[in-house]
Amino acid sequence: MTFCGDCGNQIQEGVKFCPACGRPAQPGDGKPVRRKRADEVEFKIYGGDLQFVEIMLDPGETVVAEAGGMMYMDSAIRMDTIFGDGSGRDEGKGLMDKLVSAGKRVITGESLFMTSFTNGGREKKCVSFAAPYPGHVIPLDLAEMGGTLICQKDSFLCAAKGVSVGIAFQKKIGVGLFGGEGFIMQKLEGDGLVFMHAGGAIIKKELASGETLKLDTGCLVALTKTVNYDVQFSGDVKTALFGGEGLVLATLTGPGTVWLQSLPFSRMADRIISAGQKGGRGKEESSILGSKGIGTFFSND
Repeated sequence: MTFCGDCGNQIQEGVKFCPACGRPAQPGDGKPVRRKRADEVEFKIYGGDLQFVEIMLDPGETVVAEAGGMMYMDSAIRMDTIFGDGSGRDEGKGLMDKLVSAGKRVITGESLFMTSFTNGGREKKCVSFAAPYPGHVIPLDLAEMGGTLICQKDSFLCAAKGVSVGIAFQKKIGVGLFGGEGFIMQKLEGDGLVFMHAGGAIIKKELASGETLKLDTGCLVALTKTVNYDVQFSGDVKTALFGGEGLVLATLTGPGTVWLQSLPFSRMADRIISAGQKGGRGKEESSILGSKGIGTFFSND
């Protein structure tokens, strides 16, 4: 018995062509080969602290992204709005199946729709995606991570077509109530490239079996499915109320891999809002003159 070297389909003895993909049977065909379902795309990341990713697509290749993430694209790129999780596995299914798939995204706080970008030309063309706030873009190959990655719902930027963007429920009540992301995070499944975005600097940590890492809940970007995610109180009441680190800390226990960010968007937004509530300019004109209102008196406004 032989198997097609392209799609892995079984080929009967004496048959000259694969019945699934039409590839001619070859002497080297043997054991089953698992075919990648996601498109294999090329990419390049530009920038330092304000990064974007440029993805090169061969004719017919597709990349999917959250609505509003596109920066620029070649004229041959065809942009379409799609229902579902972006994997393309629900094509040909009924309306209810597509609604269920799209509904999972709504639970995570995302739109019902995703946007696909397909190269409709005859040559390699590019499309680029930029993140909505300062940070870094990291490429991750799901095939190297067992086919599944759990991430914060705001960190997904784009992925090769064939990657499913779903939901992951946190089963522990403590994580759901105090974990920062509620009971629900995003689950990326497939065997292709995904591109994540996180604020500030990004660090990757490998946790050994039983090794535990404590962190601010907002600093978590992504983790492999083998990592146990839980929360614990940061200390006594005094530390929790006045320590500035919040009531709880996230605890990640290995084995597995985790990605952390130094500047969560929520933290940056809180500082901006806080500065605005304190009067903004008055604080910038600090010192003795500013505190007494004299700085305002000498201003041009």
